[in-house]
Amino acid sequence: MASSGEDRGVVVDIRSAAESAGDDGARDAPLHVVESLCMRCGENGTTRILLTLIPHFREVVLMAFECPHCSERNNEVQFAGQLQPKGCCYTLKVPKGQPEVLNRQVVKSDSATIKIPELDFEIPPEAQRGTLSTVEGSIMRAVSELQALQDERKKVDPEKAEAIEQFLVKLRSLGSGEAAFTFILDDASGNSFIENPNAPSSDPLLSLRFYERTYEQQAALGFLAEPTKESGDSSQDASTVEGNSGGPQRIPHGSVGAVAGRRAIAQGNSDEITAALCRYSAPEEVDTLPSTCAACATECVTRFFSTKIPYFREVIVMATSCDACGYRNSELKPGGEIPAKGKKTTLIVRNVKDLSRDVIKSDSAAVSVPELELELSSGTLGGIVTTVEGLIVKICEALERVHGFQLGDSTYEWKKKKWDGFTERLAKLLNLEEPWTLILDDALAASFIAPATDSLEDDKQLTIEEYERSWEQNEELGLNDMDTSSADMAYNTTSTS
Repeated sequence: MASSGEDRGVVVDIRSAAESAGDDGARDAPLHVVESLCMRCGENGTTRILLTLIPHFREVVLMAFECPHCSERNNEVQFAGQLQPKGCCYTLKVPKGQPEVLNRQVVKSDSATIKIPELDFEIPPEAQRGTLSTVEGSIMRAVSELQALQDERKKVDPEKAEAIEQFLVKLRSLGSGEAAFTFILDDASGNSFIENPNAPSSDPLLSLRFYERTYEQQAALGFLAEPTKESGDSSQDASTVEGNSGGPQRIPHGSVGAVAGRRAIAQGNSDEITAALCRYSAPEEVDTLPSTCAACATECVTRFFSTKIPYFREVIVMATSCDACGYRNSELKPGGEIPAKGKKTTLIVRNVKDLSRDVIKSDSAAVSVPELELELSSGTLGGIVTTVEGLIVKICEALERVHGFQLGDSTYEWKKKKWDGFTERLAKLLNLEEPWTLILDDALAASFIAPATDSLEDDKQLTIEEYERSWEQNEELGLNDMDTSSADMAYNTTSTS
């Protein structure tokens, strides 16, 4: 691989090159040129590779191919940074006759899926490589790829070719803004992005949801290996032999912990029971479990312990560190039973002591600051333990990362002024030039703001409201389909042999 100038060199590490380019600025990043085979005519073309860092967004590799023989062109973008802790799903409502929505920038990674529910249309990750385009560009690229083999389809299967032709007419109408539709960008790696022109304010047309990756998604990203068939067969054979030999019967899923707990209480002495009950008040008792690094996929260890927070509930503190790459992450998970109602906590910030109040924000909590017109959906930032000031700072860092295109050198001047105005208002709030309000809305009642007095009732600046969860909230949390009958039966069982 050669440089575009007189000097020639080899790119050894893409990520290191991207980070070094980001240290000196994107303008100083070297442009590398390499000869590549053209898949259209078979001659050699030219691929230009730019390793750069988009400010407050990601380290990326921009590649553009051009063939001088047949004029074939292609461009794509790949990520040189680490995978994000969670996957992301952008949902954009595109109204009819609004071309400015179709012009929004879209960053699609190699692992992202594009969906249009109105047409029951899906672009899987393997169909399109990572691209930097717009909503219209993503749709028209799909049109061109479907149109490419139409001549061959008409010769082999005319009926199928006619059906695809009718579908392409509908797809082109969406790309030209003649019909309203929904554009969904789902990426398990968390490295995709749809532009929000209203940033840092919320966009009524755009919603963002973060989610935990499934086992299959982690395996597709290289985090976990698929279980071997031999291991599954051996476990099945063992359970079969055990059942045939008159051993203990298989216990239904969900009741294993209940039965084991009852057996431990029945067979243990008072000292053992006391030690078990005091476990939640002894943070020094740290347990470990094997895990996988979210940055380099190396095996590492996650440490966790359970504790009881006064005025609040049981929580599980988890911390992961990787000795291979230095990655660190900490989370806070709610423990105990799921509360019957959600909780909305409102704090009026007036003085410096209010900024120092402890804050526990769970994965399911939404954060809003009415004075800034700032709203964050549940799942943003994950579960963290911080202060009021630290929470606002983390929110701003997350907004700069997610809405990085608002800060680039190619954005419009009015967008920059809007972001500058937001930071000025934020600075006024943190300097306490005027009172402001922090609202934590948690459907699982797993978030907490520390009171300034010994009693919650005496703190006039802190308001806690409980409310009934809606059906949509229960559906999102998976509570509508939750079945605990097997666990209830185990706890009601009197035999503890």
